[in-house]
Amino acid sequence: MKVLGIVTARGGSKGIPGKNLKLLAGKPLLAYTIEAARASGALDRIILSTEDQAIADAGRAMWCDVPFLRPADLALDDTPHLPVIQHAVKWMDERAGYRPDVVMILQPTSPLRSAADIAAAVALLEKTGADSVLSVSDVPAHSHPMRTLRVDAAGYATLFATGEPVRRRVNRRQDLPEAWVMNGAIYACLTPVLFAAEPSLYGDRVAAYRMPAERSISIDDLADWSAAERALSTRHP
Repeated sequence: MKVLGIVTARGGSKGIPGKNLKLLAGKPLLAYTIEAARASGALDRIILSTEDQAIADAGRAMWCDVPFLRPADLALDDTPHLPVIQHAVKWMDERAGYRPDVVMILQPTSPLRSAADIAAAVALLEKTGADSVLSVSDVPAHSHPMRTLRVDAAGYATLFATGEPVRRRVNRRQDLPEAWVMNGAIYACLTPVLFAAEPSLYGDRVAAYRMPAERSISIDDLADWSAAERALSTRHP
């Protein structure tokens, strides 16, 4: 399979201004994702999609291809990922004569994702014949969906999943079924899924690639940034 890796790095971050080029444990946040993608050996091509010239220049300095600057209307705070990826795939098809079998989205906000994770996700997609692969991590017991609550207008709580009284809550962690949450580190899908009658990043059959919590940190705010720095400090060089 020809796999196109698309690193998506917008310049307009508000939670942590300039975060894609901000130094995390001594090097730009963007570098962790590009280095892992290059080291994986699983991607046929790796490109950077950004509207920001400084990020584009940094990406090229990290040996990542930047074939275009993303249109500004695809780099807004509320821009979903699907049109960004569709734009990149169409551009590569129409301008570079390259159309991959699989597209993998790699967000710089997951700096602890490893090269082995990327390679394993591609292998899982090929092995399962799924439409897509998503990286997931397990939900901590205190946040498990069978323990979350719904609070009504009067302020009374019931179990969120079932609407039953709180006394029906599963108390023992050992009795909870496994639950997983998408961690944002890896999205990979067959290219036709992006342009289907009901286009998406997922399709109908989604395979889950399980990642441990220590590699699943997704940086949205300064607390996440600190957690990532602590995790990186424990890694061997």
